Amino acid sequence: MDFGVVLQTNPPASRTVELARQAETYGFSHVWTFDSHLLWQEPFVIYSAILAATRKVMVGPMVTNPATRDWTVIASLFATLNEMYGNRTICGIGRGDSAVRTLHGRPSNLATLRDSIHVVRELANGRAVEVNGAKVRFPWSTGSALDIWVAAYGPLALKLAGEVGDGFILQLADPDIAAWTIKVVRDAAERAGRDPDAIEFCIAAPMYVGDDRDHMREQCRWFGGMVGNHVADIVARYGNDSPIPKALTDYIAGRQGYDYNEHGRAGNTHAAFVPDEIVERFCILGPAAEHVERLEELRALGVTQFAGYLQHDNKEETLRQYGEHVIPGMATSVVATG
Repeated sequence: MDFGVVLQTNPPASRTVELARQAETYGFSHVWTFDSHLLWQEPFVIYSAILAATRKVMVGPMVTNPATRDWTVIASLFATLNEMYGNRTICGIGRGDSAVRTLHGRPSNLATLRDSIHVVRELANGRAVEVNGAKVRFPWSTGSALDIWVAAYGPLALKLAGEVGDGFILQLADPDIAAWTIKVVRDAAERAGRDPDAIEFCIAAPMYVGDDRDHMREQCRWFGGMVGNHVADIVARYGNDSPIPKALTDYIAGRQGYDYNEHGRAGNTHAAFVPDEIVERFCILGPAAEHVERLEELRALGVTQFAGYLQHDNKEETLRQYGEHVIPGMATSVVATG
């Protein structure tokens, strides 16, 4: 299993770069960031500094969207970074949430998402593609390589991930929900004539290593509120009698609204409706051994990467605990002599 860390691009940008550098030192393979240009600093500028300060980590958004960025500009950003730093970028993409809603916009529909993935993939991998009736390509880009991972919750978005994604991102760590979503994605890939085993499966959720259960839950309760935004859209579309697991939909009954000014922030006052049970199911909390236990369960379901959100008051210590205990605890045992 690979390990990623998900950062917010809060100022100062040097702090984000330093956390990324520490993540690489502790054995993380991926550094992801939020992409919401009104709420936080512009991530693609910071990616350049992260890539310059590190040697191996893959860097990209979790997640960008087709609504607030021109698709050819997205591709150009990735291709440029790849030329500068040697194909160390990755693209997480979805319909759009905070970046769109803070501008009073709406998430993209799935047809638009599908088209944007095609355009970004072709251009960022050095191939020509048709855009607005013209065939275009980057004449300056040679050898750029970019994988695109699709973030999804609902049945049709999961189907899309299976049909076109190099990877699938599920933003919560509940094993029951993970099992359902992974099956939907794998089945869709197989029906589309793709090899399901070629798709990467990423679970993204807050990780907090510690002993004070009440404190950890309060620090991570914001995540249930964030997920609730997506779940509310799904319920509005499919109703309560859908194939979506009840564990994902029932808890939003007490949702009163959401303030994006507190999006992704510990202590979010609009996440009070999220019960302790959901925080425990959606996040990975507790001593390092509990993290290993949950991650082993997820790996058995086919998860190939865990990307831990680090929006709480114990960032450096959680990175250290992962580097010294969790990541080694998940590694295959190898001996020097037989």
